[in-house]
Amino acid sequence: MQIHQLPYADPGDPDVRSGTRFLVWLGRNQLGGQLTCLAWGLLLQLGIAGLPLGVGLAVQAVVDGSAGRLALAGALLALLGAAIATGDTMEHRTAVTNWITAAARVQQLLSRKTAELGAVLTRRVAAGEIVAVSTGDVEKIGWFVEALSRFGAAVLTLVAVCVGLVFYAPALGVVVAIAVPVLALAPLPLLPRATRRADVQREKAGRATELASDTVAGLRVLRGIGGEELFLGRYRAASQEVREAAVRSARMWALIAAVQVLLPGLLLIGVVLYGARLALDGRIGVGELVTVYAAVTLTHYPLRTVEEITMAFAFSRPSAKRAARVLSLARTTTVTGSHGSSSSPSGDLYDPVTGLRAPEGLLTAVVCGDPDAAGRLADRLGGHPAEETDGHASVLLGGVPLDELPLDAARAAVLVQDKDPVLLSGTLRELLDVPSSGAVSAEEALAAAECGDVLDALAQASVGADGDPMRTRITERGRSLSGGQRQRLALARSLVTDPGVLVLDEPTSAVDSHTEARVAAGIARLRAGRTTVVLASSPLLLDRADRVVLVHEGAAVAVGTHRELLRTEPRYRAVVTRETDEEPAVTATAPDLVDLEEKA
Repeated sequence: MQIHQLPYADPGDPDVRSGTRFLVWLGRNQLGGQLTCLAWGLLLQLGIAGLPLGVGLAVQAVVDGSAGRLALAGALLALLGAAIATGDTMEHRTAVTNWITAAARVQQLLSRKTAELGAVLTRRVAAGEIVAVSTGDVEKIGWFVEALSRFGAAVLTLVAVCVGLVFYAPALGVVVAIAVPVLALAPLPLLPRATRRADVQREKAGRATELASDTVAGLRVLRGIGGEELFLGRYRAASQEVREAAVRSARMWALIAAVQVLLPGLLLIGVVLYGARLALDGRIGVGELVTVYAAVTLTHYPLRTVEEITMAFAFSRPSAKRAARVLSLARTTTVTGSHGSSSSPSGDLYDPVTGLRAPEGLLTAVVCGDPDAAGRLADRLGGHPAEETDGHASVLLGGVPLDELPLDAARAAVLVQDKDPVLLSGTLRELLDVPSSGAVSAEEALAAAECGDVLDALAQASVGADGDPMRTRITERGRSLSGGQRQRLALARSLVTDPGVLVLDEPTSAVDSHTEARVAAGIARLRAGRTTVVLASSPLLLDRADRVVLVHEGAAVAVGTHRELLRTEPRYRAVVTRETDEEPAVTATAPDLVDLEEKA
């Protein structure tokens, strides 16, 4: 896989049983790139390892006064130089390719999982952890995959150097062959502690990232209640914990690096002293001593690669473990043979957990006293039981369990718009260019969502779009728009899609009552004959519904029209009119409320 071929047509089915298995799976799926990088790495490192031989031959040729052998040594050094230049360039190129393609594979897997789970993902994993996995963790995983082939080249080079020295200068070569594996394995006793400290650092950094993400997301609310400094103080404390953990981790890695410098230096001193004695005794020549000395000096480079792979594994293993945990999340059941068809079912939408039924072709409003329970119900209606307490009971559409359908069929059957929809950056035309039935135009959806003022604002803000609001760019998450404008644009996007079943969670909570009344009429008009479920407590929306269901303490306890339930169901009246125990008069004057609504 080359960078220009990204993204992958299919990133594969990862092994998520553990972080280590996930890393092995990534390396195995990049076997071609790993072998290519290994080959170029061998060319580079064997070229470097061959330099002592060329230098030794040149020195010995000068000592012996042989011009022919000196020329041969010069030619060998020139050839080795070309090999080093080529190997270094190509190894770096292939290593970076392996890094980027591995990171891209992980990001594609995470994107696919996000699309599969939808809004339920953040109920199972903190949003900050998802951000940490998709940014910093992906980079560290790619680092290990990239370093793996260079580590293999380093090990093979060390083996080749030791074997070559044993045959070239047995007296010194045996010493080097024994010492080099000891040097490579010397940091192993320090690795468990270094790994633990790295794990602590990653854990604290993940918590700090989660805290920062949550603080930024709720910054407006925090400022409103005066809690901004409190949460900033908490983040500062968490940041200091990360700093302290990073310093502790860096100390261990500095100690390992010092060992990797100290021990090769001691070996070099020992080789020089022992080799000088052998040269004085006439057992080896000067050229052989120079060759062995230079070879031992150059083993420092592959030994540093051994150190790097240990660091890469220590940092990437917790990252891979976190990524594997996210990727191991799955829909509640697998696709079965009986419901594995890609065609979307139709019929009544039924939730066996609450007993809620939304008849086909009607606008059903659902009233929940608990907003969190309403959010979980919306997720479940989309085919995703949000918690273990849901019992993994799937919502049925026309008698077919939604979570047993293929993902594309389930998405085509039911669309859920949560209470805080996200607007991606781009033009308004791009925002509304979504997969749809084609039955609803963008203009019709915008009109039904009462987006006239939004279009006027976008037209005035257009730059280089000739006043066309459809060509005006919307900033990231629609930050340049008000909350009500963002909410109505998101509603228009959902209406354009025109799914078989549309579930809306508080679609008008951020708009004024006059606009809300018109939006309610637009939804009822545009979705006539289509199954629509609206979770809301606004009388203006409820009065437009064909039927209203009250869900109390996790069960559907009353069904009727808005006006019927106002008269007959105290629990419904308490939620819709915000009635409290201290306001009994509201209950007594419920018919008056109905009259007021009729006049409105």
